[in-house]
Amino acid sequence: MNPIGLYIHIPFCNGKCPYCDFYSVTPKSETVENYINAVCKRIDESGRIYNTVYFGGGTPSLIGSDNIAKIMSHISRTPDCEATLECNPSDTGAVNSEFDFSVAAKSGINRISMGLQSADDCERKSLGRRGGCDDVERAIARANAAGIDNISLDLMLGIPNQTEESLKKSIEFCKNSGAKHVSAYILKIEETTPFHKIKDTLCLPDEDATCDLYLFAVKELEKAGFYQYEISNFSQKDFESRHNLKYWRCEEYLGIGASAHSFVDGKRFYYERSIDGFINGNPSVDDGFGGDEEEYIMLALRLSEGLIFENFKRRFSKDISEDLMQKAKELEKHRLARVTNKNISLTVDGFLVSNSVIARLLIES
Repeated sequence: MNPIGLYIHIPFCNGKCPYCDFYSVTPKSETVENYINAVCKRIDESGRIYNTVYFGGGTPSLIGSDNIAKIMSHISRTPDCEATLECNPSDTGAVNSEFDFSVAAKSGINRISMGLQSADDCERKSLGRRGGCDDVERAIARANAAGIDNISLDLMLGIPNQTEESLKKSIEFCKNSGAKHVSAYILKIEETTPFHKIKDTLCLPDEDATCDLYLFAVKELEKAGFYQYEISNFSQKDFESRHNLKYWRCEEYLGIGASAHSFVDGKRFYYERSIDGFINGNPSVDDGFGGDEEEYIMLALRLSEGLIFENFKRRFSKDISEDLMQKAKELEKHRLARVTNKNISLTVDGFLVSNSVIARLLIES
C-alpha cells in the first residue's frame, strides 16, 4: 500500500476562543490518558505507513510532549514524513511552560503550527486569545532551539478593529519571526460560537473592507516572501503544507480521533463528536462516496495552480468538458479566472468570491 496522510484530532483545550467551532472540551487527566491509548490503538489497527502526520485540535500541545512522543512511536512513517503539531503559544511560550519541544522533535515532529491571529495584542484580546506576542516569540525560539525551524503562523482577517496598518504589523511579525508558512483566514462567525450571540456589538469591518483587507494581505505577504498557493495559505518556496495539499488534491488520508474525517479507498468517513464514543470503540461513520469529478474540480480550484487538465484526465480518463471551458473563459473576461491550454485557475479576485465562481463553473458542466 502507498503511504497516505494521517490526521490526529486532540479535542482538549483550556479555554475555547469565542470564534471557534471546532470540537473541543476541557481536559481531565483520566480522560486524556484513555483518549491517547485509544488513538494509539486505532493507529496500530490501521496497519498503514504515513508520509504526513498532522496533530490538530483543540490544542494538541496541551497533552504534553511525552504524550505526543507516545503517539508518534505508534506511527509507521516514511523517512521524509512531514509531521505537524498545532501549538498554543500562550502555553508553549509562557515563561513557566513545561512543554518540551526537544522531546517532540526527537519523536519526529518537524513542523509547528501556531495561532498568532494578530501581532496586535489588543486585537488578540478581542479574539479571546490568552497571552501576547511575546509568548509567540518565545514559543518560536524554543521550537527553533530544538531544531524545528519549519514554523507556520495563523493570521485572521476581518477581525474587530483591524486596519491595514495593524494587519501590516502582523505580516511583518511573521516575516521577522522566521516563519516559513502563513495561513490567513477571513473571520467567519459560526452560529454555534459565542461571537454569534454578540455579533451586532462587534466592531467588524464591513464586507467591502474585509475584501480590501484580504487583497492587502495577499500583496503584503508576497512582498514578505510568502507566495500564495491556496485561497488562505502562503509559504516560502518548498514550504507548502504537504499534509493540507492532500485535502485539496483529493489524496488519501486517515483521520483518527473524535470528529476526525478520512478519505481512503474512494470513501469518506468520520468519527462522531464524542470523546467517550471514540474511547469506547465506536466505529467511524460512512460519509458516502468521495473524490468524484465535481468534488475534485471544486477542491483543485482552491489552489493557485488550479485545475490541471493532465491530472484530471489521469484520474477520470477523460478531458474537461467543453461547457466548463466556455464558462471559465467567460469568467476570465471578468478577471475572476485564468484559462490556459494546461489549466483553469482563479485569480485573487476570483478567490474572494470562490464559492459563487466554482458553483457557476459546475452547474450542468
